[in-house]
Amino acid sequence: MARSHTSSLLDQYELAIDEIVADCDGDVRGALRALMLVNEQLEQSLEWITAQLDDPSEDHQPMEFLTRRRRSLH
Repeated sequence: MARSHTSSLLDQYELAIDEIVADCDGDVRGALRALMLVNEQLEQSLEWITAQLDDPSEDHQPMEFLTRRRRSLH
């Protein structure tokens, strides 16, 4: 990976971190808590998708996880 590309990615991460902390009113612990909750939701979605793929014989709604309302970080 080129150095300028790596730098650009790091800059994007820094901006994203700043936005998340700002969304949590500057509370770094709150931002971390919110990210952990989002990660847990993503893990649950992944488990659900994996279960659907493991059992294709059942009549599942494959797009159900996509149609659920997205939750904000706080």
